Amino acid sequence: MTASSPGTALETPVSAAPGVKLHALLVEDNALDAALVLRALFKDGFDVTADVVEDEVAFIQALRARPPEVVLADYNLPNWKGMDALKTLRSEGLDIPMILVSGTLGDVTAVECIKQGATDYVLKDGLARLPEVVRRALREKNERGLRHQMEEDLARKVDELARSNSDLEQFAYVASHDLQEPLRMVTAYTQLLGERYRGRLDESADKYIGYASEGAQRMQILIQDLLAFSRIGRNSATSMSVDCNAVMAEVLLGLAPAILESGATVTLGELPAVWADRTQIAQLFQNLIANAIKFRGDRRPLIAMQAEKADQHSLFSVSDNGIGIAPEYAQNIFVVFQRLHARTEYPGNGIGLAICKKIVERYGGRIWVESQAGSGSTFKFTLPSPGPDGKQEARP
Repeated sequence: MTASSPGTALETPVSAAPGVKLHALLVEDNALDAALVLRALFKDGFDVTADVVEDEVAFIQALRARPPEVVLADYNLPNWKGMDALKTLRSEGLDIPMILVSGTLGDVTAVECIKQGATDYVLKDGLARLPEVVRRALREKNERGLRHQMEEDLARKVDELARSNSDLEQFAYVASHDLQEPLRMVTAYTQLLGERYRGRLDESADKYIGYASEGAQRMQILIQDLLAFSRIGRNSATSMSVDCNAVMAEVLLGLAPAILESGATVTLGELPAVWADRTQIAQLFQNLIANAIKFRGDRRPLIAMQAEKADQHSLFSVSDNGIGIAPEYAQNIFVVFQRLHARTEYPGNGIGLAICKKIVERYGGRIWVESQAGSGSTFKFTLPSPGPDGKQEARP
């Protein structure tokens, strides 16, 4: 078949059955060698056309006129080198396999050429292996294209997901913030109704006013929880080396009334420093300890917190002797609004553990629970460790 181009066009015999169509660009100054290269491809099933060039100007013209599937370049030409073709391909931004086809090419030179980006090399006295080298190069190029497309698709989906999450967080923040003012009015006036008319109306009216007041207060708490959840990842939290022992001392001081009322015992091991935002780590610890106190059942709470450093992160565990969690619910408890018990049994909106998960994952960690119903629970989570210089360690 014949191909027209800015370079020399070569003709190959027409096969009885159509082969794999291939357009090649040959960098070659010997017409006989070029014909032998094409014949080797033709004999192995390629329906091949080619442009033949000898210098950079003709090479660029041929590339732009009709980009080839493969470049076959002699290593040494009178006025040009085959490896210079690779530089031109890169400058043109083209991902086209380049195979060196040379009369002589030492092993050291061949390895160096491949290191620089040549796909492979074939000696002119061994052209029988050229078709397989070309097929492999085309397969690799196709795989690169598919991988690149997959990476682009993944990056696009990640961007879309990030935008969607950002929109949802913004919506949650704005909706929660804007709901607070009218809800404060509802709460205030239902409280006034209750104070002013309690006992002056019938029993049903007192009950209805009580329901309205309780519902408004629950809604206020829910909105505050939603605001806390939406702020994680939105605010300008600053990561630093955080002394977890000092944070836990503050958390236990804040939880002192609940600890005293429940008779809880909290045992702490030596806790490592982590690389995170101090306020969010305090929120994480407080939610986990408060949960262990809340879901205590009939027993006096026994709570233990310890940690160990592993590689570039620290593994924390918070254990209790509370009511436990059935294994089938181990993942659900970290989802917003997922409650395993009625509000009359245990108060709350089911957001605390979702906040814990969001905080941990913000710093590249993970959180999970090991538990059996009635046998207590152990919450485990990982957080990044600061490096020797007090800054975040490099991630692999």
